[in-house]
Amino acid sequence: MRIELPRLGHEVTVCPDGRTAVRALERTAYDCVMVDLDMPGIGGLDVIREVRKVSPDTESVVITGKSSHESAVAAIREGVFDYLTKPCKLSEIQAVLERVRRRRSLTARLRALETRLRRAEGNSRLIGSSAALERVRQLIAKVAPSDSSVLVRGETGTGKELVARGLHAASRRAEGPFVAVNCGALPEQLIESELFGHRRGAFTGADEHRPGLFEVADGGTLFLDEIGELPRSLQPRLLRVLESGEIRRVGENSPITVDCRIICATHRSLETMAAAGEFRDDLLFRINTFEILLPPLRERLEDLPELVDSLVRLARPQLPPAVAVASDELLAALAEHPWKGNVRELANTIEYALVLCEQLPLSVEHLPDRLRRGGDSPASPAGGRKLGPPEAAARPLSLRELEMQAILEGLDRNGGNKARTAEQLGISLKTLYNKLHQLNDGREPGERLRQPA
Repeated sequence: MRIELPRLGHEVTVCPDGRTAVRALERTAYDCVMVDLDMPGIGGLDVIREVRKVSPDTESVVITGKSSHESAVAAIREGVFDYLTKPCKLSEIQAVLERVRRRRSLTARLRALETRLRRAEGNSRLIGSSAALERVRQLIAKVAPSDSSVLVRGETGTGKELVARGLHAASRRAEGPFVAVNCGALPEQLIESELFGHRRGAFTGADEHRPGLFEVADGGTLFLDEIGELPRSLQPRLLRVLESGEIRRVGENSPITVDCRIICATHRSLETMAAAGEFRDDLLFRINTFEILLPPLRERLEDLPELVDSLVRLARPQLPPAVAVASDELLAALAEHPWKGNVRELANTIEYALVLCEQLPLSVEHLPDRLRRGGDSPASPAGGRKLGPPEAAARPLSLRELEMQAILEGLDRNGGNKARTAEQLGISLKTLYNKLHQLNDGREPGERLRQPA
């Protein structure tokens, strides 16, 4: 091996005994260690145990001339990568080392993907040190280790998904998947298939078997945002999953067992909906095992400086820690705003300010007009955005344009809060989503509406 393996592209270190091998592993990282069972000093399995302590990523391979069923079982229990018996050919050793190389390459890629995923998902930390937010953190710490269902309540934009991610990260399921779904954003005719999956041919367009989100979240956490928008017809099926852990794909008769924790969130009063017959009482009791109420931003304005600093540094990660990101005047102006859209509206405001700001700190002049004047723009009584070019005002607006203008003005008026906008306009949240999609579909690619999140 000392002579031949370098010719095949490997770097080889040969140790006369097990203790020397352990000392070598303490100094240098190796991809693989190959040991005999009987060696001077300490045996091969003892070396493998030490390898797992000092270099957990190093793979272990046993090569022995005294193979037995017992020694093979013992080696497997110690987590060895492979077990070879003497005499073995060089080609066999090379094949094992090639498999080691492939596994380590896949492990490295997996870690890189996990890192990218964590960055894409963003920080799951709740920003702020107010007493109200500390209370929320204490509740998360208490309930996270359990498997209890949790209902997160709070206005739109307060960070309910952050609470759900915090619960997942602090639970025993942290290594499992976290799957988030907005029940109000899914078309009613597809939500059953999305949640429970379907078999091929179950309905028109079902060209292949597809697992549902409950299956995707198996071993982890499923976050059902805007649970109040779940159709009444599907509520018994969700209750069945919570009680039995079984789901049934669309078009199949046999149930599938899943193991995922359910966390729900809503900005609506589910008790009022239940009294009106729009939400099942038994489902409400089942999802509300533990309740966490998120305070609106206007009730924790002392967190504004920390939130602004975090949002700016998230957008500009290379900023030195000592750089001031916002002036006192800007923070004072922000404290006067009602923040109907909560932290989500604040994030949009800071993004707007960063576009205008050429050099930090942010100042009042970088804020949108509605915040600088403490109200809506006089050029637009409702503070809304007008559709089409300026010359469009010279002609009567079509019914579709009037409808879209009302929607956009409502979103501006409510700080991007879609649920409140839909309620004021007298339409369902699903209808609002559909109208916004129609608006985007009718624009040129470079004119896509940037909808409030």
